[in-house]
Amino acid sequence: MSSAASPGPITVAVVNDFELVVRGVAAMLQPYADRVTIAELDANVGVSQDVDIALYDTFSMPNLEEPVTGNGVEDVTHDPKVRRTVLYTWGTDPALVAKARARGFDATLAKNLDALELVEALERVHAGLPMLEPSGDPAAEPRTGDWPGRREGLTAREAEIVVLVTEGLSNNEIAARTYLSINSVKSYIRTAYRTMGVTTRSQAILWGIDHGFARDRARIRPQAEAR
Repeated sequence: MSSAASPGPITVAVVNDFELVVRGVAAMLQPYADRVTIAELDANVGVSQDVDIALYDTFSMPNLEEPVTGNGVEDVTHDPKVRRTVLYTWGTDPALVAKARARGFDATLAKNLDALELVEALERVHAGLPMLEPSGDPAAEPRTGDWPGRREGLTAREAEIVVLVTEGLSNNEIAARTYLSINSVKSYIRTAYRTMGVTTRSQAILWGIDHGFARDRARIRPQAEAR
């Protein structure tokens, strides 16, 4: 990782496999552009420039036990262009925080933070200050942002489960990926199916394919788009 902090607003790269997700995080932080600058949004590609913080959104991403390539954990935490890395996730129980630290993350932040709270937490990470005791409910929904299926009525957590169903994962594999109990996974699937208007897994997979639940591959630089 790079060791030199940049002057002025914190530069952040948002990392996830879905363009809609990274754009949603960017929109959430945009009102605080004087404090946080989104340098780039990386959907299934690596960070391309020096940034103060890489914010790794865990939506549908491999869990911390899974060694992967592409937008995997080590690709972010060991990137010399990234000064600090933050895991942006559903719950921040001590076991998950410990795993994140062991994999090289500097901090773990919960998705139930509002935009100002997230900005303030990123500023603490950037300054190297000790983080407040993390808190977060694995069942809590993010207060803002965007995700596949939101316009169709799916919650963020339901949408994440549908992504993994669409990719052919079993309920047990989904539970391991998302750090949820098998009963919680089944409950999310039931409520998602009702919203989607499907009754079988094969129907759910086809619905996911038809509604944009495939992973993207893109790098977006918001400042360039604004010109």
